[in-house]
Amino acid sequence: MPNRDYHADRRQYDFAKLEHADLHLDPFQQFSEWMDFAQERTVQDPTAMSLSTVDATGQPHSRIVLLKAIDDKGFVFYTHYISDKGQQIDYSPKGALLFFWPELDRQVRIEGLLEKTPRDVSERYFQSRPRDSQIAALISQQSQVVPGRKTLEQNMEIAAEEQLGEITCPEHWGGYRLVPNYFEFWQGRPSRLHDRFRFTLSPRNDQAWRIDRLSP
Repeated sequence: MPNRDYHADRRQYDFAKLEHADLHLDPFQQFSEWMDFAQERTVQDPTAMSLSTVDATGQPHSRIVLLKAIDDKGFVFYTHYISDKGQQIDYSPKGALLFFWPELDRQVRIEGLLEKTPRDVSERYFQSRPRDSQIAALISQQSQVVPGRKTLEQNMEIAAEEQLGEITCPEHWGGYRLVPNYFEFWQGRPSRLHDRFRFTLSPRNDQAWRIDRLSP
């Protein structure tokens, strides 16, 4: 494989600054404002986030999933419970999310505990999905080896013919919620003197967040 050198790839970050006075005391509110701004600025896939989990050997794994909701407890996404990520969450329910919006020179890190959403929440969202997405969730054994794409397409066709009425949400599919205990808001700045602010829960009050500026 030819060598590749990317040392010279760089750019300045100068979209905006972030000061302590700009921050909400509630990191959920701060995140919501940043997400709203990203959507208004037509950032591509603003709800895309990297989800990191750890397996039984201690090996971390990351993949992109889509944020579907924020509620009063945390951040919700949906997947297959039998997937690699589902098994890793069963082993260790700790997770980390990362949002990166390069057009805004912003990223948000969120860490906490993962839990399944109530079944009725998963079923309600499943029924709102396009029918083809429902069928794909029904037939997919996510993360398992398949002979080829033709197998997936054939299974899809067979299931589409068999499923004549409303499709029931499969037991192996549903939502997870990451309940945060850590937020970090990062705003890229010139000369790599980035603005970073960490929110951590107070040990004396799990409803109060402490805010600290971090060195870039």
